[in-house]
Amino acid sequence: MLVEVLRSGNLRARLRAARDGQAAVRLQLVAAAADLGVLDALAGGPVSTAALADRLGAPDPDLLAAYLRVLAAAGFITGEGSWALTKAGRAVVDDDQVRAIYEGFGGYHTELYRELRPLLSGGLRRRDIEEQAEVIARLSAVLEPLLHDLLTRTVRERRPRRVLDIGCGAGLHLAAMLEAAPDATGVGVDVDPDAAALARRTLSERGLADRASVEAVEIQKALAAGRPGALTDGIDLALLANVIYYVPVDERVELLRAVARLLAPGGALVIVTTVVGPQLFSRHLDLLLRAQEGRMELPAVDVLLGQLREAGLQPDPPERIGPPGAALSAVTAIR
Repeated sequence: MLVEVLRSGNLRARLRAARDGQAAVRLQLVAAAADLGVLDALAGGPVSTAALADRLGAPDPDLLAAYLRVLAAAGFITGEGSWALTKAGRAVVDDDQVRAIYEGFGGYHTELYRELRPLLSGGLRRRDIEEQAEVIARLSAVLEPLLHDLLTRTVRERRPRRVLDIGCGAGLHLAAMLEAAPDATGVGVDVDPDAAALARRTLSERGLADRASVEAVEIQKALAAGRPGALTDGIDLALLANVIYYVPVDERVELLRAVARLLAPGGALVIVTTVVGPQLFSRHLDLLLRAQEGRMELPAVDVLLGQLREAGLQPDPPERIGPPGAALSAVTAIR
């Protein structure tokens, strides 16, 4: 029997498809658990199926129990009838970045492919930037460890008195810069109020609230309308981390010019971005961007350098960030 299986069809492709299928099930399984609140309901200790059904408003305890058995088989909970979190389940509850990965990739990232047919047929474009802003901010925070060394090194070299984080998301990068420059003050801006609230919470939790402010504002519109708010003082160091690709292509030079005008003489802008390349995630993110309203796409490094020069900035050579094969690059440009 085993010989017949090995000889039938493309075994390697079938095994790969099976592995991919199980990984997809696992992703959607945990995304559903986060959405339903199942794992959160177990955070305080073991809970019976009946109590969970009552807490979740599930009128069919048998169906809920079948779902819980799948979660148990995947290793996120344990028990039968009285359910408790495992170490893996506890990580989803306790580590928001773990949770955000499941929510983001189990949600809008993979939803793209289920909606690809109508998109290719000329249907309505996606609006993830507006509709998924809070999840995007939390998901972007996963990259903070990769950027931490770059930011602290740049801050210590340049010794800024005032820093700016545009599209600050959860505020982790702004916090890292302020911690590396104890005498500096900072400003974070994000177009989404929920993301701005996350950033304020981060700064408060790390004891930095008295040295920074966060504004929920679209920086281009605020500056164009003459409402710069906290951005009136000269900025010594500005950051655009995983933001530039959310700006429509024909508006990028305009944004870079606006940021350049905020910089003090000799001030620097650091751009960190996934760049277009042959890697799977790079190709996926580029497609996701091109499916949005407005003309968005991942930047090519040489094009980005040209846009910085057109905006009146002098870019240094780009620096690769992250493990080998990653499509993440950083460019520092001086006014």
